[in-house]
Amino acid sequence: MFQNVSNDSALGYAQSQEQRVKILHIEDSPADQTLARLSLKRGQLPCQLTIVDSLQATEAALQTQNFDLILADYHLPGFTALDVWELVRRRPEHPPFVLLSGAIGESAAVDIMRLGISDYLLKDQIASLPHVVKRALEVHEARRARRRAMQELAASEKRLAELTEHLHTSIEQERAGISREIHDDIGGSLTAVKFDLAWIQRNSPEGALREHAQSALQMLEHALGASQRIMQNLRPPVLDQGLLAAIQWLVQDFERRTGIPAKLQVRCQQTEFAPELQVVVYRTAQEALTNISKYAKASRVSLELSDHEDFLTLEVTDDGVGLSPADREKPQSFGLRGLNERARTVQGWLDVSSQPGQGSSIILTIPLTDIKT
Repeated sequence: MFQNVSNDSALGYAQSQEQRVKILHIEDSPADQTLARLSLKRGQLPCQLTIVDSLQATEAALQTQNFDLILADYHLPGFTALDVWELVRRRPEHPPFVLLSGAIGESAAVDIMRLGISDYLLKDQIASLPHVVKRALEVHEARRARRRAMQELAASEKRLAELTEHLHTSIEQERAGISREIHDDIGGSLTAVKFDLAWIQRNSPEGALREHAQSALQMLEHALGASQRIMQNLRPPVLDQGLLAAIQWLVQDFERRTGIPAKLQVRCQQTEFAPELQVVVYRTAQEALTNISKYAKASRVSLELSDHEDFLTLEVTDDGVGLSPADREKPQSFGLRGLNERARTVQGWLDVSSQPGQGSSIILTIPLTDIKT
């Protein structure tokens, strides 16, 4: 059986109807029931107590009502507070649980608290019950607020990750489209003009006309070279030949442009990877090599690409000046942050190891089990 008891006064009844704390009090002693109610009243804690004295009534009350707090004696006829706790703890967003009992021993009380019970109070200290209840409610509310904040943060991070993935995908698609247009339209037109200028040069007599044709051909060669560089930066056609070929071309191009020796080791069992994964690995290698050429002052560079134990790993290492913690935290330092966000779009992560004067190592790791070709 259970009964509802309110400790509201007549003057504050209307206000307390909205503020009352709903407490499930599990107690078989009428005297202790009265003492608890009077203590809460003296502590000016408006509440409504639902009193039960059996495990069956407790379960029925939990199924039919929502409570702000559970207040339970430890020893009850045929069951204990631990049996009640098993009922309560399985409920989502369960209320705080306060044990109000006689002498149960300090070690037993500690064991109970480790189970997740909010607090306990000896009956001979019942005058402190309002304070214990208020504290349990405040702690519970703080934990709920923290959970809500964590859930909102997780949802926000998920939306940000989805947006980042969408932006990276859109940018790569736009780059590929622009690259194709440059190749098909601008490149084709420049090549046609080159043939016409070459014809004019061959068939012009010695003099100003031939000199102008020669000058125009030189400028046209420069324009063709620039368009090819732009296409390579937007999306290198070598990516269509696979990731390994693209990384090899990137390393060779870096060595040719900078004069810095660069060594590539490939330890991959498979040669084909998902397109989105190839782009992430390629862009990471490209950004790492670009940073090395600009800032590292390195004398040698090494890259290693492997797919050991279902993880695709790219490691780029140099022996340059390295990075200090302050360098990584610069407000406008978006290179590494961008690489890290890009890695997250394929469930990967980026590790950076660097010390001033001792070079740097950038390691990209991507699980292959979640990325299918």
